[in-house]
Amino acid sequence: MNLPNKLTLSRFALTVAFLAAIFSEIRFHETIALALFLAASLTDYYDGMIARRDKLITNFGILMDPLADKILVCSAFIAFVGRDLMPAWMVVLIVARELAITGLRLLAAAKNVVLAAEGYGKHKTVSQMVAIISILVLASYEQWGGWADNVFGSAIFGAPWVAMFAELSKWLAVMFTVISGAMYLWRNRNLYLQDL
Repeated sequence: MNLPNKLTLSRFALTVAFLAAIFSEIRFHETIALALFLAASLTDYYDGMIARRDKLITNFGILMDPLADKILVCSAFIAFVGRDLMPAWMVVLIVARELAITGLRLLAAAKNVVLAAEGYGKHKTVSQMVAIISILVLASYEQWGGWADNVFGSAIFGAPWVAMFAELSKWLAVMFTVISGAMYLWRNRNLYLQDL
């Protein structure tokens, strides 16, 4: 098994560890969850970069890399509902979009059509990662001591700026997720309309 595929598999293990940490009652569990999510995000960046650079792209990687990404991101958002860090309706929209696009890609693969990633999809991914990280920072920064309170706790309109940033990032993630999903489904509508 090559290094990119090992990194992809490690993302599954890091997702399990992330979920265990975020629902744990141990001290600093939110900080541990943040560190695990950041580590998993780095494996996502490096497995693709190494695979392209060293020409180690495999069918396993093509299938499992996006699956590992979706499981990581959807697990984080669902966990946020369980921890009252994000409204359920937002997470339902995000998870539904990911399932719909995965279904469309499976339908395309069954017809020997490869659907390339689009620009809006990349914006969606970045917005989701920023939202998850900002929510985790908001949940954990008070555990880091006085310096973090000075950096992240500075008030704007009576609330820590990181709280406002996290709220804005949630809305942007939902917006980019819904728009990119709708555009993707519309542009590739011939794939599913011909089977109706």
